[in-house]
Amino acid sequence: MATLRSNKEIVMKNTGKSNHFTHRIHDHEKWSILLNIRLTQYMLYACMTAVKMGPNLSEILKGKLNLGARILQEGGRGNIFKNVFGMEEKEQLLKASQCYLYTTNGPIAGILFVSTEKVAFYSERPITFSSATGGLVRAPSKVSIPIRRIKEVNESHNVNNVEQKYIQIVTKDGSGFWFVGFLLYEKALKNLNKAISTVNQM
Repeated sequence: MATLRSNKEIVMKNTGKSNHFTHRIHDHEKWSILLNIRLTQYMLYACMTAVKMGPNLSEILKGKLNLGARILQEGGRGNIFKNVFGMEEKEQLLKASQCYLYTTNGPIAGILFVSTEKVAFYSERPITFSSATGGLVRAPSKVSIPIRRIKEVNESHNVNNVEQKYIQIVTKDGSGFWFVGFLLYEKALKNLNKAISTVNQM
């Protein structure tokens, strides 16, 4: 009887462990499915935006797939933000939105992160640019703006296409950053203003 009871205990322990592992697999599968749905939705929206703004469609699609793979690999956008830009002790990530950083060389696709400490942008794919020594360097485009340095956030739109809305961030030193192609424009704008007002009240 003692042996039988011992075997039952072992079976129960193994079964519990297996169930826990199964739940983890199911949670991971659900998260992966949700990510794929959201990525597909944004890819369709990005393709429409890309046609309007001019980037190569195949490059856009490749960038979206690479980004989706990285998000899945690192366990979410929050981990990408933490690994790329770092986080202070009490800093919280409020929102991460896929969009484009508008530059003189054209729009750059990536993710706009809004936290309680900074607004940051990270490109989907490496960008080729000139280094200080005059050579060409290929690396992701990164922008990090401390919330306390932001003077204002402005709404704007393309005069030739009112549906193409922009968010302009102006810093206290007069620098300007333009972001376009948000899937949820109003929500992104709301989160930006919320972060700035929260810091100003501290």
